[in-house]
Amino acid sequence: MRHHRLGRATAGFTLVELLIALSMISLITLLLFSGLRLGANTWERVDASVERLAERRAAHAFLVRTLNQMRPETLMLDAEPHAIFAGDAERLEFVAPLSRHLGLPGLYLLRLSLEPSDQGTALVLTHWLLHPEVLAGAPDSPPWTPLAEEEGVETADALGTLDENQSAGAFGRTPLLDNAEGFAIRYFGAREGDTEPGWHEDWLAQPVPPQLIRVRLDNSGWPDLEVAPVAPRQP
Repeated sequence: MRHHRLGRATAGFTLVELLIALSMISLITLLLFSGLRLGANTWERVDASVERLAERRAAHAFLVRTLNQMRPETLMLDAEPHAIFAGDAERLEFVAPLSRHLGLPGLYLLRLSLEPSDQGTALVLTHWLLHPEVLAGAPDSPPWTPLAEEEGVETADALGTLDENQSAGAFGRTPLLDNAEGFAIRYFGAREGDTEPGWHEDWLAQPVPPQLIRVRLDNSGWPDLEVAPVAPRQP
């Protein structure tokens, strides 16, 4: 009788109990790995969002600094004075100094433009040193052509690949935003033939710059930039 009670106390798990235990372990393991995968995906999204935010903050700071350093310059083209300012809804061309890490010291003819990229549309800065030999073109850099004369020309085909800083820094191309969906430029002023100033989507072949330039970086909520250009000096 004593031996019978000892056998019942040392009896193992039944098959049903083992199956229930294995099922619970499998469920806990599944939940654990699902949580880890969800956490990893969330971290990747947060990291990508922080990277995009940092990129937009850098582009915004660059545009604020560069547009506020815009210089009123005029070139002689075909014996006619040509104010170096032009733009449309997706491109803007003006003169300003650049940081040393982007080029040589001095004034540059800068062009902001939207171009196709792997992520859709990129905002690209192209710069020429404001020097006759550089603007005329060299074996490793294209000549500058006024923006108003480049209607219908594919900028990417005309200027080559991105991330090129050639001619010892006198010419270069730098992507400012990999994804610039929503980027837009507007111009306020009276164009030739206008009786009253207003907002326009382009400012091409005008003798004077607009009164205001408004730049929208994207549709993510960044505030629009507004700059008042200075009228160019007559040569």
